[in-house]
Amino acid sequence: MADDSRTQKQHTIGSYTAIGDSFTEGVGDPGPDGTFVGWADRFAVLLADRLQAPDASTNPDETRHGNFRYANLAVRGRLLDQIVEEQIPRAKELAPDLVSFCAGGNDIIRPGTDPDDLAERYEKAVAELTEAVGTVMITTGFDTRGVPVLRHMRGKIATYNVHLRAIADRHRCPVLDLWSLRSVQDRRAWDADRLHLSPEGHTRVALRAAQVLGHDVPTDPDQPWPPQAQRSTFDEGRDNIQWAREYLVPWIGRRLRGESSGDHVEAKRPDLLPL
Repeated sequence: MADDSRTQKQHTIGSYTAIGDSFTEGVGDPGPDGTFVGWADRFAVLLADRLQAPDASTNPDETRHGNFRYANLAVRGRLLDQIVEEQIPRAKELAPDLVSFCAGGNDIIRPGTDPDDLAERYEKAVAELTEAVGTVMITTGFDTRGVPVLRHMRGKIATYNVHLRAIADRHRCPVLDLWSLRSVQDRRAWDADRLHLSPEGHTRVALRAAQVLGHDVPTDPDQPWPPQAQRSTFDEGRDNIQWAREYLVPWIGRRLRGESSGDHVEAKRPDLLPL
């Protein structure tokens, strides 16, 4: 069975490449330089911190993370076939110790998408990757019961997730199971657009990713959120109207025009570089 436990046998990871769409690019988690941070960047730091930095007296130019290297090829809005065409060849060239592979979310939310067919194409990509890199970590989709615009797609997402776990079983891949991460059901785990994680949501996913590989983490990603005052029905309705005006209508407009939020966007970290 695919090992997504928190006791997987640990091995040294000296390089990591993330491939995917807006989730892996880090949308919703803005950094100080204008680019997004996101769970993959945060996960990379956790991995790097596990490497013993060499003796500074031996090589004072080494960073505190030693020889750890990280690349992030993810681009918002990308469909599975685009990720396979644009990112997987580059990931194979880099040949890192670990690749996280999250794809298919933008396909699933499109009308008429067949999750069975999507999973077949995903598996071909996994087979290709596993021949060229150390370990491939498969990432499932979230439980969307609390996301207004995606709630009705919950069944399709669940079907796709079952396929992903079966693929992980067949190819012996660890699974970052986001469906089971209950803490991200809280609204505070999500950005104002309700489609991307907030900085805290990204942080919790990074912690869970480290747990999947059997690493100790500084805090439990599923720990309860602090108590929050209950909001009135009026306030909730007002927020929903504002959200629809600011995010939902433009999102639908892009779909109707055949546009993507990732048009003219390039990978933020295309090379394996030290942190």
